[in-house]
Amino acid sequence: MNAAPKSMRLQIAIFGRTNVGKSSVLNMIAGQDAAITSPVPGTTTDVVEKSMELLPVGPVLFLDTAGLDDTGALGGPRTERARRVFRRADVVLLVAEPSVWGEWEDGVLEAAAARKTPVIVLVNKTDLGAPSGALAAALRDKGLEHVLCSATDAGRREETVAAIKERLLRLTAAQPGAPSSIIGDLVRHGDTVVLIIPIDKEAPKGRIILPQVQVMRDLLDHGAIPLACREHEYEAALASLKAPPALVVCDSQVVDLMVRLTPPEVPCTTFSILFARFKGDLAVYAAGAAAIRGLRPGDRVAVLEACSHHAVEDDIGRVKLPRWLREKAGGDLRIDVFAGRDLPPDMASYRLAVHCGGCMLGRKEILARMDGAAGAGVPITNYGTAISECRGALERVLSPFPAALAAYRGALTGAERRRIPGA
Repeated sequence: MNAAPKSMRLQIAIFGRTNVGKSSVLNMIAGQDAAITSPVPGTTTDVVEKSMELLPVGPVLFLDTAGLDDTGALGGPRTERARRVFRRADVVLLVAEPSVWGEWEDGVLEAAAARKTPVIVLVNKTDLGAPSGALAAALRDKGLEHVLCSATDAGRREETVAAIKERLLRLTAAQPGAPSSIIGDLVRHGDTVVLIIPIDKEAPKGRIILPQVQVMRDLLDHGAIPLACREHEYEAALASLKAPPALVVCDSQVVDLMVRLTPPEVPCTTFSILFARFKGDLAVYAAGAAAIRGLRPGDRVAVLEACSHHAVEDDIGRVKLPRWLREKAGGDLRIDVFAGRDLPPDMASYRLAVHCGGCMLGRKEILARMDGAAGAGVPITNYGTAISECRGALERVLSPFPAALAAYRGALTGAERRRIPGA
């Protein structure tokens, strides 16, 4: 609880051939033995994760992968897991040897380019020889950022790590991304923001869930004043203020209560919608929520959870949301829950996909999952937008985000649009 969560870290994937020194590179950057090293090819059998503070870059998560040319008995599964890392990586660190470049390295570049992921080439083992003329020309022709390195040379560590940091700062600064903050751009210094936080069976004992903590921290970072209360204390919280709050944010489960009790002139939204904007594409989620109105009994819905967790009796993804979706459809639906990082293989057979809040995933991976649903022709939304649509509150909670509101209205049929005041 004292470190930045993995999902908020810059994720840097280390790729390269077997025994090129990927794990040694990770250990060099970390300044400790974060990964097992060995001259035996295939020592790294799965993705090794290492969180660290790489100042001045900030909190990062290194992903050390198996060699993409692993041809051993387990080579297929190992390399497949390595390839999946492309969905998560914000930056690729491609490790090569001074005189070796071929289809494996070009394959990494192609995969990175397909996901618009910047690449830094790290030419390792330069203590054994300088880069060949052919390699130098190839790097120059491809316009690749590269760093010369000898991962086992402790005397050159500071110089090499400084060069990697400099390139990371330059490449990531140029990347288009999410809003710079979760909520800070919606408020001004000194504003009061009311946070409605139910303490139910899903709330971890002795604390509140990660997204709520992150919203509080972001408000404090921007000089705003968070006022937290439970749902049955909301009216008293409003009455205690001398002036209306600048914004109200609630857990999606009590969105209908918030909308009913919040004065019309006070903007309001949900924690899940804030994170849909911060980590994904809120306009796509909003348009996907409109598809809920078209669900009919017998339709298939995929509920996508990014992590495995112990389901409680009133679980959002497995109990409450399916119940509300069936009420909107007017009958039974076939709802399949998928926990983990992969989309269902028969994605195109579903009428709708509903993603969790994604608090354990980075923005890059969530966008990749959204792209996967779009590629299968399936509208996708997330828990917060879906719940707000089911409870008849989506118009109100999207009002702070005009582009998402327009996408939602644009996805509705003409007859449905006519029922919306002002549409």
